[in-house]
Amino acid sequence: MKRFYLDHNATTPVLPEALEAALPHLTRHFGNSSSFHWAGSVAREAVDTAREQVAALLCAAREEIIFTSGGTEGNNLALKGVLEAQGGERRHLVISAAEHASVFEAARHLEAQGARLTIVPVDGAGRVSAEAVAAAITPDTALVCIHHANNETGTLQPVEAIGRACRERGVPFHTDAVQAAGRIPLDLRALPVDLLSLSGHKMGGMKGAGVLYARAGAPLVRQTDGGPQERRRRAGTENVAALVALGVASRVALEALPTEPLRLCALRDRLWEGVRARVPDAVRSGDAAHCLPNTLNVRFPGADGETLLMGLDLEGVAASAGSACSTGSLEPSRVLLAMGLDRNEARASIRFSLGPESTDEDVERVIDLLPPLVAGAREAAQAAGGPEASRL
Repeated sequence: MKRFYLDHNATTPVLPEALEAALPHLTRHFGNSSSFHWAGSVAREAVDTAREQVAALLCAAREEIIFTSGGTEGNNLALKGVLEAQGGERRHLVISAAEHASVFEAARHLEAQGARLTIVPVDGAGRVSAEAVAAAITPDTALVCIHHANNETGTLQPVEAIGRACRERGVPFHTDAVQAAGRIPLDLRALPVDLLSLSGHKMGGMKGAGVLYARAGAPLVRQTDGGPQERRRRAGTENVAALVALGVASRVALEALPTEPLRLCALRDRLWEGVRARVPDAVRSGDAAHCLPNTLNVRFPGADGETLLMGLDLEGVAASAGSACSTGSLEPSRVLLAMGLDRNEARASIRFSLGPESTDEDVERVIDLLPPLVAGAREAAQAAGGPEASRL
């Protein structure tokens, strides 16, 4: 059976050139980048090159790049590290209701430890108001944390306007750009962001490598002790092979930015047009005017999303019900509920996310498969007393 992968927001295939560059560092180049002998020098040079490649993608200085294990660690380091750096004088955090779990749960953890948390609502498209974020800032606000692009709907947030509001009030601003990095341009020379997280495996690199960008002078206390790595901002031996892959993936993404987003946007729009033509009552979730070029979230009223995903999987198509970090949960998407969907609507939603190897054939296959699968899922839900009852 031919397989079709439309779940790139969960993870991406490793780019061949990234894998080729990483392999020597899993075999003959085995040195520790902190060692001062020849083997360590090879590893250190590889890490330095990767840092320069990531910095080029972000239009940042290499000294502002902190390597991490991925987006989750980067987000945790930003929230906890900035709050601790305030020395207890500022204990207020501002986030949106649609943040990734690694931000939402880290913020809840800090709230349980005595921080004050404000969760700014999103509208029906999943977009937060920059004015509402600005209104939530108080004299004791330590950090504003609003994601750049939502992993479930692809909705882009008004990051520039939020950043300007934070600058005017002297409050550090962090954005989770895990889904945005490599898919849309990010120029940190112009974007008023103090901290930014990204993850290698979302852009053609390997799992286990990520970045927290911290603008020079941004308040940050490291959260791991035991070594001088990353300019004493994140202790621990670097994952050299994965960082090399991340660097190459950053270079490839930068080279592709003039053309790849346009190609993916055309594929995504073709997918939506085809789905809407074949399943007329399908509803798109998210902000069509402010959206990642690769992401489409659709709900099929009266159908159970997981039933649809199982049907697609049996036909060789990989898609998702939402965040990979919440897979296995019977609860509907917190993000979709925050957008005003009810539990049945949220559970009737699936996400398609495209990537560099996605083609017209992928799109046409999904368009052909969905009508009978949706009809079958609806029949099954009705026989069980509705989508909600089918889970009882």
